[in-house]
Amino acid sequence: MPASLSITIAGAGIAGCAAAIALAQAGHAVQVIERAARWEFASSGIFLYANGLESLRDLGVLPAILRAGFAVPEGRNAYFDQSGMPLTVTHYPSRDAGRIPAILGIRRAELHRILSMRMQELGVPVTLDASIALLAQRGGRVSLTLSDGRALETDLLVIAEGLRSTTRALAGFDVAPRYSGFTVWRSVHARPAALTDKIMQMGRGKRFGIMPISDDRLYTFGTVPGPKPAHIPRADWPATMAGQFAEFDGPARAFLDDLGPRSEVLFTAIEEVALPLPWHRGRVVVIGDAAHAATPFMGQGGAAAMADGVALARHLSRAAPEPALAAFGAERQPICAFVQEASRRVGELGALETDADIAARNARMRGGGAQAQVDTFYARLTEFERRALSPDFT
Repeated sequence: MPASLSITIAGAGIAGCAAAIALAQAGHAVQVIERAARWEFASSGIFLYANGLESLRDLGVLPAILRAGFAVPEGRNAYFDQSGMPLTVTHYPSRDAGRIPAILGIRRAELHRILSMRMQELGVPVTLDASIALLAQRGGRVSLTLSDGRALETDLLVIAEGLRSTTRALAGFDVAPRYSGFTVWRSVHARPAALTDKIMQMGRGKRFGIMPISDDRLYTFGTVPGPKPAHIPRADWPATMAGQFAEFDGPARAFLDDLGPRSEVLFTAIEEVALPLPWHRGRVVVIGDAAHAATPFMGQGGAAAMADGVALARHLSRAAPEPALAAFGAERQPICAFVQEASRRVGELGALETDADIAARNARMRGGGAQAQVDTFYARLTEFERRALSPDFT
């Protein structure tokens, strides 16, 4: 059994929190450095499929997540066209003989609250309003100078600062975010009691989704293709979101009509990061969106971030740090590349649809093609996971 390490994590987002919990559970001395002055997070929703919920089980928080979020019955995803005409219903796979739901929605702030409480239970200290200004590696140790002037030494530095990480460049990684060609809008609303499915509406190049996130709330999310937009004042977000999806009717209409000056709306230009291997330099490793930020079309960003933390702890329990970091990257990079490519392909094909393409797509969906795509994607993910968990994985 490799020795316990002192580990510093830069970033307290989903990846950083998951890594902190997994590594602390494995007996390492973990601390987290977070640049934000307050522990607060964007409060829209996130949905997690069974593979992401499995990571939350491994982190010891799944019961709390199930209480706070909303598990969609039978993993149902109801599809409609942009006018509201039904297309098909697909079912996502559950895990652990149904004990892990197929899909769950939850407020991002609730997810972070639960992860932070688990970190507190494990005694993981978090330093806010600080970042890493300088780093150097000598003799198997990483020397850090923080933005507040403090000096630290650690056996391992985990960079989990998101796609715009500043520490990633300090460590010698040459990668930058790339605009994907899409923007995403999100809003939070009261949930009608009868709305229990995940819903997707398929427009011309646009997608609009609805996802329950608690007993009384849901969130909507919509993607729009096009050039990276100029600055949109936050006060204009509700009206702009309503205008972007003005052609949508059916399930979307009530929530678009609900948008107003007091609405909870978030707008983001979607960017990607694809860090080539190796994901480590000596005793420094990059995880989460800082290594593999993806478009949202497969809904796997949060799951991938949490899986990174669980996998990192597993590899450090098998080997000394540097071979463990190499094995971690060898496991996670092909999975994340597969998800990125699948997500990008779905988005780009949708953005280029003609009338004939839309008619053919709708016919395929009604004929069972959508379920076949779901089954193929999750079978491939399971194949990756089985290989990674085999005793002879290197």
